[in-house]
Amino acid sequence: MTPSLLPRDWLFQGVVSGISAAAGYGVGVVGAWALRRWSRWRRLREAGGRRLRRRAGAWGWWLLLGAIPTVLTVMLLVSAGWQREIAALVGIDRRTTAGWLRAGPVLLLVAVVLITLSRIVRALYRLVARLLRRWVGLPHRPASVVAAVLVAVVVASVTDDVLLQRALTAADAAFRAADSLTHEGVEKPSSATRSGSPNSLVSWDSLGREGRRFVTGGPTPQQLDAVTGRGAAERIRVYAGLDSAPTPQERADLAVTELERTGAFDRSVLLVATSTGSGWVNDTAVSSVELMYGGDTAAVSAQYSYLPSWLSFLVDRSRAEQTGRLLFDAVHARLDQLPQGARPRLLVYGESLGSQGSEAAFSSLADIRAQADGVLWVGPPHSNELWSTLVARRDPGTPEVKPVYADGLVVRFAGNAGELTQPSTPWEAPRVLYLQHASDPIVWWTPELLFQRPDWLAETRGPDVSPSMSWYPIVTFWQVTADLTHAQSVPDGHGHNYDDLLLDAWAAVAPPDGWTDDDTARIDAMLNP
Repeated sequence: MTPSLLPRDWLFQGVVSGISAAAGYGVGVVGAWALRRWSRWRRLREAGGRRLRRRAGAWGWWLLLGAIPTVLTVMLLVSAGWQREIAALVGIDRRTTAGWLRAGPVLLLVAVVLITLSRIVRALYRLVARLLRRWVGLPHRPASVVAAVLVAVVVASVTDDVLLQRALTAADAAFRAADSLTHEGVEKPSSATRSGSPNSLVSWDSLGREGRRFVTGGPTPQQLDAVTGRGAAERIRVYAGLDSAPTPQERADLAVTELERTGAFDRSVLLVATSTGSGWVNDTAVSSVELMYGGDTAAVSAQYSYLPSWLSFLVDRSRAEQTGRLLFDAVHARLDQLPQGARPRLLVYGESLGSQGSEAAFSSLADIRAQADGVLWVGPPHSNELWSTLVARRDPGTPEVKPVYADGLVVRFAGNAGELTQPSTPWEAPRVLYLQHASDPIVWWTPELLFQRPDWLAETRGPDVSPSMSWYPIVTFWQVTADLTHAQSVPDGHGHNYDDLLLDAWAAVAPPDGWTDDDTARIDAMLNP
């Protein structure tokens, strides 16, 4: 119940604490089992037993049963205060304390269910051990060991082959079915500059749910005309869905062929965006570039999974990296065939797992500078190799939540608009920018949290991280793991929500010639009327 990165509601806290309580009970049981087999402990118990009345044990149990609700209630009240503090830091008004006490019954229910399941497994183990002694004639200790192994294998098999596999199969079928649906209000485009149109080499049905939204989204012609003051160019959006071609390489090649068909290589800007797990691309990021350049743009992306991003992070990370690398390499190879002065400005974008896939196209900052004209990576997972290397090698004295690398000469990190201009040293083109919030669990989650205190909890905290949050072995890992499930449940500017910063980020990374802060404000008014 101690503070974590993001606020929780009482129901979620009850579930998290119930799992924790069951785990703690399990640790206690294992510890007691080990102590009973320690000869010195047995002697201490025997000595203590002679000095204590028999009823002392019963009184101890009654004392414990009285202490549990008291301590639990006190912790819930204290926890409610912590939650109000965390909620205020991320801009949420949460004043109730009495309502938070509802987490108590949920906690107990979850713990009882998990402990009951564990006791059923223990009873099964004892039954198997007894049968082995009676029917096979094994001695007590070998029978216990064999029973433990057999039950462990059975439980693992049932969990993996029955529960997990069936759950994954059901999830797979559900998400595949969802991918065949179309968002409300999304209709097949008629413009030849969009994939899925009558002129397209990619069929509308093969784009997938998020692909169909991608190709039809973006600013209206009226908004683009308002930016340019004249008739704006027709935006180009190209997409290859999982069903558009059988392999990742074929999908990348198809996307490039679509770009050629639409005339994308004649535009001023070509944006390569790596999608998240379900094929989603943040429309605000793409629309910002389209408005900044008055529609003289082309944007391309490809789908590698129909699973949601968090599930893709567990099972599809390699596909994200493969698709990101193949798509960028295919686009860049086609650009290399054009004369140096006739190539569009090549921009790169990826958010969340998409940033990891996009990063995979490059081996280093030098490689980025050689191939791209501007890079924006948003909410990078801690497993991003390039990001992790840069943060680990940050300039001495700069914090992990706001690192500075090589005086900010090429790559920078920001969590708000003010940080985009820091440090004050020159920022050479092509520019690379990472957006990361101090309260984003996607960025800071890593297995290293189990036994190692991270710098972001040892240094000065980020502006939206509670000063009451501390690091505890195992506990903090569990806390941040729980935060992953609701990383986007907070307002923009916190957690894993970056929409309010995307336009400013692009204006810092790849502004058109003569771009001013007034231009940014004008575009922002269009994006957020």
